[in-house]
Amino acid sequence: MLLRWFDRHGRDLPWRAPKGERRDPYRVWLAEIMLQQTTIPHGTPYFLTFTDRWPTVGALAAAADEDVMAAWAGLGYYARARNLLKCAREVAARGAWPKTEAELKKLPGIGPYTAGAVAAIAFG
Repeated sequence: MLLRWFDRHGRDLPWRAPKGERRDPYRVWLAEIMLQQTTIPHGTPYFLTFTDRWPTVGALAAAADEDVMAAWAGLGYYARARNLLKCAREVAARGAWPKTEAELKKLPGIGPYTAGAVAAIAFG
């Protein structure tokens, strides 16, 4: 019943995969990090900028620190941006996202809530 309601009334947000498509853990993680203490209307343009400029975790991992920090400007809590880069680089070095909450929590900047969200949304 709840899923039927969501199909009719849920918001169309750029980090959500269309119905029936696999969810991208990069986009889920990026949205979860960006939206910590940030409203959806304020965070959405940043999400779109990041995914246009760095469409994959590997692309973000290869980005210069100063470019990412400049793109983050205005979102605040800059430790999130620094951890975003550390995490992206670790995932890129591993070659894949960990699929469990426990393994996700070992990545820089990922706490219990974000790990649970990424594990549940991206990996079911």
